[in-house]
Formats: sequence, C-alpha cells, structure tokens
Amino acid sequence: SFRNLKSCSVCCKSSWNQLQDLCRLAKLSCPALGISKRNLYDFEVEYLCDYKKIREQEYYLVKWRGYPDSESTWEPRQNLKCVRILKQFHKDLERELLRRHHRSKTPRHLDPSLANYLVQKAKQRRALRRWEQELNAKRSHLGRITVENEVDLDGPPRAFVYINEYRVGEGITLNQVAVGCECQDCLWAPTGGCCPGASLHKFAYNDQGQVRLRAGLPIYECNSRCRCGYDCPNRVVQKGIRYDLCIFRTDDGRGWGVRTLEKIRKNSFVMEYVGEIITSEEAERRGQIYDRQGATYLFDLDYVEDVYTVDAAYYGNISHFVNHSCDPNLQVYNVFIDNLDERLPRIAFFATRTIRAGEELTFDYNMQVDPVDMESTRMDSNFGLAGLPGSPKKRVRIECKCGTESCRKYLF
Repeated sequence: SFRNLKSCSVCCKSSWNQLQDLCRLAKLSCPALGISKRNLYDFEVEYLCDYKKIREQEYYLVKWRGYPDSESTWEPRQNLKCVRILKQFHKDLERELLRRHHRSKTPRHLDPSLANYLVQKAKQRRALRRWEQELNAKRSHLGRITVENEVDLDGPPRAFVYINEYRVGEGITLNQVAVGCECQDCLWAPTGGCCPGASLHKFAYNDQGQVRLRAGLPIYECNSRCRCGYDCPNRVVQKGIRYDLCIFRTDDGRGWGVRTLEKIRKNSFVMEYVGEIITSEEAERRGQIYDRQGATYLFDLDYVEDVYTVDAAYYGNISHFVNHSCDPNLQVYNVFIDNLDERLPRIAFFATRTIRAGEELTFDYNMQVDPVDMESTRMDSNFGLAGLPGSPKKRVRIECKCGTESCRKYLF
C-alpha cells in the first residue's frame, strides 16, 4: 500500500495484509484498508495444526495469519469459513493415515507425530505457493506454471533462479544478427528463401507452427531485423512456452518432474533448454564439483564444435526439472534467431508425438539422432545428470529409472 502526499505516492514496506493485521491487533477501523467494525474481528486462518473430536463436535487448532504460534486457538468447525483449507487438511490427513497403514477413518485425536506432519505439510504448501507465484512473476512466456508435491515434504529447490533466456557467462559474447529478411509472406512468398534460405537451409514450420524438418537439421527463425511482424509463421521458438505446465514431485525417486496441463500436438514447440552459457573448460571444472554432489545440468552445445556448454543448475527455466526417458516425448532441435554463431545454438524441445494433458514431459539425456545423416550426428546432446569424473565427456554408468519398456537400464 502507499501514502498519498499531494501528487506523489510513497511505497510502504508493509504489505496490505500486514497493515490489516495491525489494524485488527490495535482494534482500529480503517476504510482505506477495508477494515470496518463489521469485519474488525474476522481473522484469517493461515493453516490448521491439529484436530480432535469431542462427543460429536469437531475442533481444529488454528494458526492465525499475523499471529505467533502461541496465539493459536482451538475452534469448533462452525466458526471456520475456510472451506478450501479444511478440505486440504483432511485430504492430507487421509493420505498420511493410508501411508502409515492406519485405517482411513479420521481418529478422534491425532497423535503428536501426525499433527506435526500436517503442520509441516501446510508450511510446505505455503512455501510452494510462494515459489509458484515467484516463477510466474519472472516468466516472460504465455504458459503458466503450477507447482505440486503430494509425495514428500520437500519444498522449493534452493539457489535456483528462473530465467527466460540464456545467461551469458564470463568471456562469452553473443553477436547480434546484422541483417533480416525482406519477405512480405515468409511461408508462402519467401524473398531469397527467407532467413532459412539465406543460410542454405529449409523453412522449418508449416502454417500451424509445427516443425517439419527431421531432427538434426537446424532451424533458422526470422529475427529482430526482419521486416515481418510478430505473427510471422517463422517465429515459433522465440515466442516462448505457450502451454500451462506443472512442476511436480515424482513418486518413484526421480525428484521433480514436469507435466503438461494441456494437450500438445505432435511436432509442436514445447520449451527451450535455458541456462548459463559457459566454456567447455569451465564445464569440465564444474562437472567435477557436480559429480561429488551427484547431479548436474550440463548440456553441450556441440552442433558444429564443442566449445560451449549450457549449465542450468542454478540459472534456468522449467526445462531444469524435465526428467530423462529412454522413450521420450520431446526431441531436441538447434535453433538460430538473433545470433547466427553455429557454436551457440538455442536448444528447443518439440513434441515427438501427441502428448495428453497430465502426461509427464521427458527427453533423452543421451539423445542419438539419425546416425546415417552427418548433419544429425553433430547435435548429440551429451547431457548428463551425474558422474563427471574429470570431463563432461567421460560418463560413468548411471542407473536409469524411467520405467519404459525400451529402458536402456543406464543413462550413460
């Protein structure tokens, strides 16, 4: 909120909710904050801590927003208007009772360990909601991000910064493209072959924005210097993620994963692999550190020359959370837009088939493209989750947990 001083506005360090809580604590009405005598004594439930049933009356221990734990109070159910929080509390309770092999019927009293679990679950859910809001505030793409963990008590990952495009590391320069196309209609009437033709390559998309090139061939999109507009059919990857996606906790030990909340058509662009661009020498140094930690997110940009690597460990987008599969539904393509340096392609994932809403998104960390075609073999991803005993090229055998019929049993 802010204080009006004639024509200027001064930001206040307290949030709107905090100011409302201060009014209620001081028992003061404030029309500007929406606090009146009618709602002065309406307090907001932050989460529910415990449950008991006395005779036929249900009671809940309530943690009130803006008040310390010591101010929590037992309240009969009829006093609570937080329908969503009540439903979530009982859903968490039933799931944990089943996990503990107890009868699913709600007990009249909760043992301390069960009550403590429900508190931790409530705190985790709040932390994940805050993280979800942060992710959506930082994203520049159309598709929304949701976060879900119904498996364990793990909260948001630490030291991860959401970015929308490459973060250029020290000593690396991205050279902006100097020229663009002059086309009136890039798909149906390309002048000089449009941007792909100028680079002696084929136009990548059909009129629905689906890729029509085989994997391994590069995609050249129109750039910032082209005369065509935003709706040009040769601008697909640069428009960013278009689908609503969910970061979720897997229940089979694979950590976080990503699933789509919408149907994705075959050959449609899904997301870019974004991170920090570093040199291969730096990647080798970091790889040794990641090896000791047991996980890494290094993606070699070896389309023509193995000079640079994308590291998405600490800076990345939603692709940071996409898991490996030996039978993936995403395929890697090298894309060039405003930077035509073939050593620095953008890495785009396209759907290999129709992907149903609710299905997990995966790609092959050890992707091999058509080995018969020389153009294709240059774009092997050389991506690793762990085991870099000195060089990003020297993979140790990491057990695969993808669970597909065609599973190779090991990532590398």
